[in-house]
Amino acid sequence: MTSSENPAGGIRPRPVVDLLPRYAAGKPPVPVEGLTSYKLSSNENPLPPIPAVQQAIAAQTDFNRYPDPLSSRLREALARFLDVPAEDIVTGAGSLGALNQLLTTFAGQNDDGKADEVIYAWRSFEAYPICVGLAGAESVRIPLTSDGRHDLDAMAAAVTARTRMILLCTPNNPTGPILTAEETERFIHAVPADVVVVIDEAYQEFVRAGDAVDGIAMYRKYPNVVVLRTFSKAHGLAGLRVGYSVSRPELTQHLRVAATPFAVSQIAETAAVTSLEHFADVVERVQSLVDERDRVTAGLPGRFAAIVHALRHPEPSVLVEIDIRRVVQQRGRRPHGDLEPFRRGKQIGRHDRGRRRFLRARQGGKGQRVKAGGGGEKCKDAGCDGFGMHDKGR
Repeated sequence: MTSSENPAGGIRPRPVVDLLPRYAAGKPPVPVEGLTSYKLSSNENPLPPIPAVQQAIAAQTDFNRYPDPLSSRLREALARFLDVPAEDIVTGAGSLGALNQLLTTFAGQNDDGKADEVIYAWRSFEAYPICVGLAGAESVRIPLTSDGRHDLDAMAAAVTARTRMILLCTPNNPTGPILTAEETERFIHAVPADVVVVIDEAYQEFVRAGDAVDGIAMYRKYPNVVVLRTFSKAHGLAGLRVGYSVSRPELTQHLRVAATPFAVSQIAETAAVTSLEHFADVVERVQSLVDERDRVTAGLPGRFAAIVHALRHPEPSVLVEIDIRRVVQQRGRRPHGDLEPFRRGKQIGRHDRGRRRFLRARQGGKGQRVKAGGGGEKCKDAGCDGFGMHDKGR
């Protein structure tokens, strides 16, 4: 029988694929006549890269050449920026690509058929269970505390002889709380030294809490710590996919073997290097977003203090979240009026976390502020269902 006579329906993926959750990417904006629609659902920086980066991108012409597989220019620039050896840096296609390289190297299925364990808080970054499963490892999900924080004691207690890696997301996506330096260091002491502890700091530049953990400081002190960072958020380079890990040579020597060749394009490398060279401009933009976050948080009515997560976390990161279930219970399914503080401010997006629904409000530029109408006014956002509940795509 020829291939044309044999339908592809008989081809099956690896069994693990059927068991994995599907990554719920944010929906694109829906065109609405007479209005400008914006995508609200992917935690993107609403601002483009700084002008110097845009100019460097426009000047790039060598797309007929393969990029440097080691991203040498970027690693050298990061080495100067972070004051670490360039040999300790491994680049990847975003911090997600760097995470996949870590999992490929240190966690998976062993020769005896048993899977390694990877521990992480849940909920956290939605890609974690997918990445862990595809690596052949087993996810061990530890529920967050009632205020959306990592339960570090429970995570330490969950370590077994099969545990190979632990993922710490700070600030946690999507709930927002940071990990402090003191609690993180106590946790590292509580787990075996042969377990890789990954500190995922995608939103590190938005943190303002003085007691927040600094992943680089932990990497300097503990040989089993790996730091993940990205240029997607603060630098506004999400579409170019450039991130990196920082770890000791004992780990990077193996990571380089598993690293995806040519993962970071020359245009992404040039953009990232240029952004580091003009980091003061990046900081200014980040601070404008932090100021906007604080303005909106301060503008929320006092009665929301119990349901706005950011108000009760020691360090709100990028998100302000409102528990819609409580709004509906308390206000008779009429959150529009109560969302009046957002009229001049934030972009609103709905997402589900477990069985609870939240409004997600993230920082936007002045041209990207979406009304959440009050006083009976119908919300004009393309994804709104008429009650101020906007579809995040989950």
